[in-house]
Amino acid sequence: MRLLPVTSLTLALLLSTPAFAQQGAARSGSDDDFHTDQGIVVTAPYVRSLDILGNVSVMQGEKLAQDIRGQIGDTLASQPGVSSSSFSPGASRPILRGFSGERAAVLVDGLGAIDASSTSADHAVSIDPLTADRIEILRGPSVLLFSSQAVGGAVNVFDRRIPRAIPESPAHIDALASYGTAAQDKSIGASIDVPLGQRFVVHADGNYRDSNDVRVGGLIYAPALRAHLLDLAADASAGGDAEEAARLTDAANSRGRVPNSQSTSKSAGVGAAFVDDGGSLGISFGYLEDEYGIPPRADINELPTIKARQYRVDVRGEVNLGDGLFDKLRIRGAYADYAHTEFDDGQPGTRFTNRGIEARAELAQNDRGGWRGASGVQYSFRDFAAIGDEAFLPANETTRLAAFTLQELERGPVTLEGALRFENSKVAANSIGFDRSFDSLSGAAGLSYQLADGLKASVSVSRSERAPSAEELLSDGPHVATLTYERGNPDFAKETSWGGEASLKFTRDGWSMGLTGYASWFDNFIYETDTGLIADDLPLFEFRQNKARVWGFEFQGTAPLAQAGGFNFVADATADMTRAKIVDGPYVPRIPPLRIRGGLEAQSDRVDARAEVEWTDDQTRIAPFETATKGFTLVNASLTWRPLPDTKNLSLTLAADNIFDVDARRHASFTKDYVPLAGRDIRITARASF
Repeated sequence: MRLLPVTSLTLALLLSTPAFAQQGAARSGSDDDFHTDQGIVVTAPYVRSLDILGNVSVMQGEKLAQDIRGQIGDTLASQPGVSSSSFSPGASRPILRGFSGERAAVLVDGLGAIDASSTSADHAVSIDPLTADRIEILRGPSVLLFSSQAVGGAVNVFDRRIPRAIPESPAHIDALASYGTAAQDKSIGASIDVPLGQRFVVHADGNYRDSNDVRVGGLIYAPALRAHLLDLAADASAGGDAEEAARLTDAANSRGRVPNSQSTSKSAGVGAAFVDDGGSLGISFGYLEDEYGIPPRADINELPTIKARQYRVDVRGEVNLGDGLFDKLRIRGAYADYAHTEFDDGQPGTRFTNRGIEARAELAQNDRGGWRGASGVQYSFRDFAAIGDEAFLPANETTRLAAFTLQELERGPVTLEGALRFENSKVAANSIGFDRSFDSLSGAAGLSYQLADGLKASVSVSRSERAPSAEELLSDGPHVATLTYERGNPDFAKETSWGGEASLKFTRDGWSMGLTGYASWFDNFIYETDTGLIADDLPLFEFRQNKARVWGFEFQGTAPLAQAGGFNFVADATADMTRAKIVDGPYVPRIPPLRIRGGLEAQSDRVDARAEVEWTDDQTRIAPFETATKGFTLVNASLTWRPLPDTKNLSLTLAADNIFDVDARRHASFTKDYVPLAGRDIRITARASF
């Protein structure tokens, strides 16, 4: 009932913005713009300004097209500081600096995905990567501009559904198609933008992806779980059940394709926008439908599947305010109706629903003698419910209201930045009489110094407060996806932390390097642990609070090597590591280990060729209830051809991932012991933009 008036208020705010007085289509931008084949489009000012408080990675264009997979987590897994939950090929969230769920926000142009993906690892994110035009990964204190919850970082996906510019041609078309052998997955997506006169543009897109069971390199089951299955088979044989013994033995020795790992996704969207020199105003409607299997453990002997759908409406407005104190007013709003049903052997089981709305308004300041910034307010409301045997969480409502600001002052070689966010968070569950409210105040400050031409050093310090989520407060029931009974604590206090970052960045003459070290000291850190007890025939896991430490680093560098035969030869490397430990206690579970990636690339106008090696260390720093994960080395190669001279509008890429078909498992995955990563995958991708 609360969603309708808030939706009306958001639309009213947009429609009441000042009239766009300037004539002509918007063709130029400022230094916070980014470029696509379609022309200049504008992203938020804080993306440009976060030189100290932000550690931002960007994927777009050919690189994004080549890395797109069925889930947003797998799409981004090659980026520094990013891993993937890899629960199944159909459900994979990003892991940022070791954090997932509420601590790693997944956004659509600054607003939440509005789904159930943060509730459980087997719930897919309701964002189709095929719709992405640009993806930004934000780490560190910069995330305060979006959330007090996302202490690990945020993934911000920019799609094309609300056009940002007027195409210069009668129509602008973007298309992408790919085929991969490991899961025989086929994907195709296309969008079109058509101008209606000089200031209006309409958009339409459609996307489809179909994937079969994924083939892996080596045995499907990890050694510890394989030994467990063989023990069960021996017990069954001793008990006279030869059929069950044979089934378990076959499963323990199974290779090839992971059963029930198939997935299908469909999405479509339409949008329209008014764009001129005075600003823009647009709206879009999107539909997403997902169906995917959850790979079973042989000792559980079930074949669960999930069918999900989402309806989503987005609005975005921007007004250029001139040369006064403020440069632009930006307003964003979204409403989504999400639902999915979990099926057990084809029979409908638990149904999850989430209806939510988010809105934010920002005022960006003009640069005045080196002083610039952005300030705003944000509102979100979530109405969540689960009905069925796996309803481990009661129906609840979460409301958040926040105000935030980022300010930057540049004086010669010195730049100062500060960010502040106040957020009120309320969680209510009427069925059990629960109602709590939390006030959180988080802030960050940083300083950078230009040491030399292209060389800059930065340091920052932050203090964050995070309100417990409904899952951490109210969970109390069997959670089949994780094979545990989960119990929250309704008396949890706010999670608080002090953090520090130091970075060194260098860019000059084709050379680039960025090294960032970070550390956080948590009070009342919320984590989940095994109690050693049994509830409903499942291990009882409780959420608890304690002091914790998290630290790590990220590195990314590029070096030009030579020029020969019309090619530029370039070397690049990335590395990342996170450590997380409860003070005077165990390690935090599911933290990715040290990872190093190095590549060599030959670049030209028409052809690019690349070879890379990714090495992942063993993970032996584990919680008591975890198993260690063996490291692995992946070798990948790709060849990109642009058949049209003097343009990158059409490209064809042939890639081979995991060439040597190794057994690879991500430690961050709940299902790593029976859902390895894909084996050798030969993939062809075609991208067009006209």
